[in-house]
Amino acid sequence: MSISPSWNPQDLIRLIIRRIISQINPWAFTVICVSGLVLIPIICVIGAGSSNSVEIWQHLVSTVLPLYITNSLVLMLGVGVGVLGLGVSTAWLVTMCRFWGDRWLEVLLLLPLAAPAYLLAYVYTEFLAYYGPVQGGLRQIFGWESASDYWFPNVRSLAGAIILLVLVLYPYVYLIVRAAFLEQSACSLEASRSLGCNPWQSFWRVGLPLARPAVMAGLALALMETLNDFGTVEFFGVQTFTTGIYRTWFGLGDKNAASQLATVLMLFILGLIFVELYSRRRARYFSVNRSGNISKSKYQLSGFRAVIAILICLIPIVFGFLLPVGLLLKMTLTAGSTIINESFWQVFTNSIVLAVITAALGVVLAVILAYGKRLNPHNWLIGFPVRVAAMGYAIPGSVIAVGILVSMGTVDNAIDSWMRQYFQVSTGLLISGTIAALIFAYLVRFLAVSFNTVEASLGKIKPHLDDAAHSLGSNSTDTLLRVHTPIISGGLITAIMLVFVDVMKELPATLVIRPFNFDTLAVRVYQYASDERLIEAAAPAIAIVLVGLLPVVLLSWQITKEENKSN
Repeated sequence: MSISPSWNPQDLIRLIIRRIISQINPWAFTVICVSGLVLIPIICVIGAGSSNSVEIWQHLVSTVLPLYITNSLVLMLGVGVGVLGLGVSTAWLVTMCRFWGDRWLEVLLLLPLAAPAYLLAYVYTEFLAYYGPVQGGLRQIFGWESASDYWFPNVRSLAGAIILLVLVLYPYVYLIVRAAFLEQSACSLEASRSLGCNPWQSFWRVGLPLARPAVMAGLALALMETLNDFGTVEFFGVQTFTTGIYRTWFGLGDKNAASQLATVLMLFILGLIFVELYSRRRARYFSVNRSGNISKSKYQLSGFRAVIAILICLIPIVFGFLLPVGLLLKMTLTAGSTIINESFWQVFTNSIVLAVITAALGVVLAVILAYGKRLNPHNWLIGFPVRVAAMGYAIPGSVIAVGILVSMGTVDNAIDSWMRQYFQVSTGLLISGTIAALIFAYLVRFLAVSFNTVEASLGKIKPHLDDAAHSLGSNSTDTLLRVHTPIISGGLITAIMLVFVDVMKELPATLVIRPFNFDTLAVRVYQYASDERLIEAAAPAIAIVLVGLLPVVLLSWQITKEENKSN
């Protein structure tokens, strides 16, 4: 007679808990805490959006939600088509073709990265307005007397927003796709030529299919930035989710409705992430080994074809950077000391301080996450939270701002209630609307930027260095400080610089969370432009562009280095 063992659910739960606890060490605990802190705003958005959801949802559906969805989808479609056309074509031309100036153009095509879309919106509105130089010149040339004598497209429209966003976001596709073209085997192109393919057929049948995962990755990044944009669509009067969240929170004072809109916007972002991951998973035809010198396989363009290639590359450079920056410089030099005054330097100092603090904290947190993941590569308790926390860059700043205000407001209300109950003292808002809350929002938004950079640098360090340090008596912390940090110093500097620049340009989160009477360069530009005072906005706008040139210089150096390797 045999006795079958009985399964006790409580024993099973205890076994699972012991298994989880056994995988937690000091580094794992720290990583979990940091990841959880970053996820708090996102969780608060979902929680606040679910309260009274039926009534609020019905109101949104019957009023503004259809318009927000329609405009956002049209904006995404237009920007998607535009960045694909510009990004893929320019990447192919400067990588796979030879023509006059191609080496210079491959670097200059990065310049629009330095100019946020909202700056272009303000400049081109002034440049193409009825009183601007373009329409004024047309009236003088053709003898027109008023706007009723001719037709001119309205810049402040959905189409205008699409064009300007394309001009500044195509480098996301250009950078990633160009790297994919450089990695393609030269033998593949030579084989297509031997089979009778002309340059267009080689691009369409060989080059583009091999680069499809890179194309989708760049497109996903560009569309995420499109959904995050606030300054351009708000200035042009295009109602999207970002403008709706801002107006609902500050105009109507309804945090639940704003949370509902933020939740829907997050669904859009998650959809983009899923499509990008699905496309990468499905792609099975690719080339990872560079065999042969790809520079020898470049197509030589001359005559009319070379002129067309140069024009295709020059159009985004001129209209996406040179022309608007030139106009801003002209306005700044014309106004002179009237706009570069004490107020400007105060705002400039605010932006620099916020950017420096956020960049330093962001790199420290990124090192903690990346090194903790390195020490526990197979521990899902670390891997999953880290990956989720690193998705913050995909979440629009307006959504993060709502999450920060909801979470900070809950903490402030709890402290105030406790102080009232036991000490009869009202503390008010201690955290909400402070610089600390603003920096926290920046960290949630841009932690992924520093984490990806630091993780890539740590990934290049071979594990035997860790073993050697441990054999000499160093613990994990000593190994990180004495061995890894000097080796990855270049990656740390890169991460600091990228976060610094992103903070300087960030507008939606800053506009919502900043303390009262505390402005940054981005906010000051937005305020002046909203009041139709573009001349006053010129100096802070130029400052943002000059700071934005830092990562462009770094990327240019990396491109030159990759080109030398491929040759």
